[in-house]
Amino acid sequence: LLFLVGTVSCTLFLAVNGLYSASDDVIELTPTNFNKEVIQSESLWLVEFYAPWCGHCQRLTPEWKKAATALKGVVKVGAVDADKHQSLGGQYGVRGFPTIKIFGANKNKAEDYQGGRTSDAIVDAALSALRSLVKERLSGRSGGYSSGKQSRESGGGNKKDVIELTDDSFDKNVINSDDVWMVEFYAPWCGHCKNLEPEWAAAATEVKEQTKGKVKLAAVDATVNQMLAGRYGIRGFPTIKIFQKGEDPVDYDGGRTRSDIIARALDLFSDNAPPPELLEVPIHHFLKLLFHHTLGSRASGRNSYLDVMLKMAEKYKKKMWGWLWTEAGAQSDLESSLGIGGFGYPAMAAVNARKMKFALLKGSFSEQGINEFLR
Repeated sequence: LLFLVGTVSCTLFLAVNGLYSASDDVIELTPTNFNKEVIQSESLWLVEFYAPWCGHCQRLTPEWKKAATALKGVVKVGAVDADKHQSLGGQYGVRGFPTIKIFGANKNKAEDYQGGRTSDAIVDAALSALRSLVKERLSGRSGGYSSGKQSRESGGGNKKDVIELTDDSFDKNVINSDDVWMVEFYAPWCGHCKNLEPEWAAAATEVKEQTKGKVKLAAVDATVNQMLAGRYGIRGFPTIKIFQKGEDPVDYDGGRTRSDIIARALDLFSDNAPPPELLEVPIHHFLKLLFHHTLGSRASGRNSYLDVMLKMAEKYKKKMWGWLWTEAGAQSDLESSLGIGGFGYPAMAAVNARKMKFALLKGSFSEQGINEFLR
C-alpha cells in the first residue's frame, strides 16, 4: 500500500510540473520570461500552450521535442504550461489544449498553427513561416510596435516613433524624465487598441517633430508587462496615461484621433515650455514663422516694443512660432520684398516659409492691435 501511494504521488508530481524539462530543446516559457524571450526577440517562435493533464498534449510532446531539436538554431520552439499560467494563455485567447501559435514579424499578432501534429508537419510550417519573415524583411515590411524597424505607413505615422516600454525599461525612461510621456497601455487582442494603433503612430511622428522630442508617445503591452499594469491599475484597453516629472500620472480622456492626441500633446508641451526667445538675427535667418521689425532710433522706445513682443510671445507660445526682430532700415532688401516701411515703423510681418506666404500688421503696434492680427 505504501509503495502504491508513493507511485501515485510521484506520477502526480511529474504531471503538475509540466511535460518538458531543461534537458529538452523546447524552451519553457512563463509570464516572467515571455516578453523578453519571445516578444522582444528578432527570432521566429513556435509556442505550444498546453496542460499537463491533456492527453492530446501528452501525445504531442515527443513530436514537439523532435521538431525543436531539428529547428535548433533556426527557429525557436517554446512551450507554456497554460494550466499553471492561465493569465498568459488567456491573453492569447487559448481556449483548448494544445494550442500552437506562431510569433513572426509582428509579435503582437501571433498566428494560429492549424497543421498536423507530427514533427515533419511542424518543421514544414516553421520553415514556411521563416521564409515569409525573411521576405518581409527583404521588402522592408514588418509590423507591430515592438519590432522597431517599421516603415512609414500610409497614415503618415512611423511606428518606430512609438517607444515600446516594458517592466524593465519603464522606470529608467519615464520616471524622473524631464520630458512629458503619453503612454498607451494596450492588449494585442483588443479591437479598440488595433483601431488606435495607426492614429497613435501618426501622432507620435508629428509630436516628435513639433516638440523636438520633448513630448514622447509610448506603448506598453499590459498583458505581458503585468507589473506595470498592476502598478497603474490598468483595467481596460487601451488606457492612456500622462507622466510628467514630479507629478502623479493622470488619465488621458480625450479623443482617439491623431488630431486629438496631437492637440493634447502640444498643450502639454507648451505648458512645460519656457517663453519663446525674441531673437535679433541676420537676414538669412529671417524665414521663421514670425518676423518683427522694430524702430531702433531710441533704445528705450525699441525696448518698449520688444516688451510688447515678449508678452505676445508668451501669450501665443502654444503655437510654437519663432519670434525675430531687426532694426529699421538694416534689412532694406527684406523690407522691399515684404512691402514694409510705406506705412511707417514699427512694422510687423507674419511669414510662413513653407508656404512662402506672408501677412502684414495693418493695425496699431500695441498689445490689442497685435493680438487681433495674430488671432
